[in-house]
Amino acid sequence: QVQLVESGGGLVQAGGSLRLSCAASANTFSINAMGWYRQAPGLQRELIAAINFDSSTNYADSVKGRFTISRDNAKKIVYLRMNSLKPEDTAVYYCNALGLWGSSIPLYNYWGQGTQVTVSS
Repeated sequence: QVQLVESGGGLVQAGGSLRLSCAASANTFSINAMGWYRQAPGLQRELIAAINFDSSTNYADSVKGRFTISRDNAKKIVYLRMNSLKPEDTAVYYCNALGLWGSSIPLYNYWGQGTQVTVSS
């Protein structure tokens, strides 16, 4: 089973920044599209940022211009740089591979432990 390990979350004031990391163990990492998802209390998990094998990216409107997804194929890590954080960004953040570029459906039907991001006003 592929391991997905998220880290880098924490408590930050509105306007602050964080960088999340996701280490994946998949041998196919370099050819997988990868995505960052988040789940706020009482809401469904949503895809907010995606990066394809060629480093092309997509973002949800809610984070566009503030968040940047990147990847390091040699280290098998995908990052999410989050700037200008808002209280509504408070959620547990997860990563997963994408089953298909342009889709939000994850490749793996399981999740890591996630990393909590809390933004105070």
